[in-house]
Amino acid sequence: METRNKNRIKAIAILVLGLLLGWLIFGGSGQTENEHAHEDVSEDTIWTCSMHPQIQQPEPGDCPLCGMDLIPLEEDEGGDPAVFVMSENAMRLANVSTMIVGKSDAVRAIRLNGKVQVDERNSYSQSTHIPGRIEQLRINFTGEKVSRGQTLAQIYSPEMVTAQQELLQAYAIRTSQPELFEAAKTKLRNWKISNAQIDQIIANQKPLDRFYIQADVSGVVTKKNVELGDYVERGMSLYEIADLSKLWVLFDVYESQMAWVKEGSEITFTVNSLPGETFEGTISFVDPLLNAQTRVATARVEVNNKEGKLKPEMFASGTVQAAPGQTVENEIVLPKSAILWTGKRAIVYVKEGKGFALREVNLGSALGENYIVKSGLSEGEEVVVNGAFTIDAAVQLSGRPSMMSPQGGSTNTGHNHGETISENALEQIEKVSLTDEAKKALQPLFKNYFSLKEHLAEDDFENARESGKELEETLGNIDMKQFEGKAHDVWMTFEKQMKTALEPLKKETNIEGLRSHFQTISDGLIQFIEKTGPYDEVIYVQHCPMADNDKGADWLSLSKEIKNPYFGSMMLKCGEVIEVIK
Repeated sequence: METRNKNRIKAIAILVLGLLLGWLIFGGSGQTENEHAHEDVSEDTIWTCSMHPQIQQPEPGDCPLCGMDLIPLEEDEGGDPAVFVMSENAMRLANVSTMIVGKSDAVRAIRLNGKVQVDERNSYSQSTHIPGRIEQLRINFTGEKVSRGQTLAQIYSPEMVTAQQELLQAYAIRTSQPELFEAAKTKLRNWKISNAQIDQIIANQKPLDRFYIQADVSGVVTKKNVELGDYVERGMSLYEIADLSKLWVLFDVYESQMAWVKEGSEITFTVNSLPGETFEGTISFVDPLLNAQTRVATARVEVNNKEGKLKPEMFASGTVQAAPGQTVENEIVLPKSAILWTGKRAIVYVKEGKGFALREVNLGSALGENYIVKSGLSEGEEVVVNGAFTIDAAVQLSGRPSMMSPQGGSTNTGHNHGETISENALEQIEKVSLTDEAKKALQPLFKNYFSLKEHLAEDDFENARESGKELEETLGNIDMKQFEGKAHDVWMTFEKQMKTALEPLKKETNIEGLRSHFQTISDGLIQFIEKTGPYDEVIYVQHCPMADNDKGADWLSLSKEIKNPYFGSMMLKCGEVIEVIK
């Protein structure tokens, strides 16, 4: 009897435990979180990856290529085939935002890059008026401050000894030959020997064999030209001395910008080494001559530097407002983030009803972070200013007219008819940080890029094309799982952009063709590095204003030395450093 009761209790306990487990697994709210998320999705829905639209599955899950959550493939709701409709959830995931465009007055803003330089009017070459040997140096390194009248060096001069002996001999016969005595004194005065020193020599009746060189001005030693024991000639420069309390900031002005930058224009600028601090100034001079190699002129801003914050050779970035009377009046202005570039075409997405329609626009001048719209948009229309690239990816998948396929139909990612993916796609994504493992995985990619750059600069077509192939292979071999969170979105956008740019390289038959694609590759890599830096090595962004038919083009380098990949030996040194990524 007792055994039977024990068995009955065990059976009841097992039953209760089973019911509890069943309630925990299937009960509660009656729906899992995933079911909530997809409760409005029909059973026939196709699931795809926003970054790999070729992935299509009948049920939700993770993308087998990148691990991202699959999203529903939008269904055609029977409206205008040119209008693509997105669900509210998809718009939130794509972070889509819009603005209603209107006409307004806008002042043209020009971005300029430059360097802090010494004011030429406050730079002095300290020379010696006495020939001889440097016996002592009182100033031994650059950067040292000196005051006017301070002793800089001591010189032993055999010629000065001879000239003093002549003075003493002429002094002895000064009564009978006064002209000879005056000539001897004049010779010493020409060597900057003062009357007091001449009187001292005569009083002692003994030549001085060592003389001191004293500073003619106050300032900072910017260059030291001699060493202890050197023999110097009369007029030879010993030191370069500059007054750094007032400096120049010299900004580069390209030909296309010269009509907008005038003397008297106000400019606001920042210095890379002083983050968070803004300086203001006025352009006091614009060079009337263009540099024959770089094709740029110089705009000068004079700044007060009594606090010593600015140092010569610091990089500066400025924004100058256009001269009075050059205001853009009653024009439609659109943010750069709204524009998708496909070669020579500029594309935007306009809100129409519940969806978005592709629209080609004709752009005018740039206004800082905006563009003037000449045609293609009307006042009052609603334009996508954030998330346009993601919308276009979904439109491509649906077979409608898109950035890469203006006529509609499936996009062939292997052949893009000369058009490239949006050059500002990465600008629409926030800056992220990469793990050390991700940075390590990128090293072969950077190595192949710099190899391609070097071969283009050397006019080496065969090796440049081979480096391009290796760059494409390296890109495909990078494990995308190294990039986590938002970094994953940045990588997927960059990877797609680079694949599109690298694909045509293998078909090119001359080095000029490779160089035309190298510009797109460089632009994408510069954007990626700026979004994901810093890196262990210092990377220089360099610019040639004459590349791309005088529109200018950038590239990356590990060295400050200019080796132009767009012109090679024809103009190897054409260019300058415009940014340093540390």
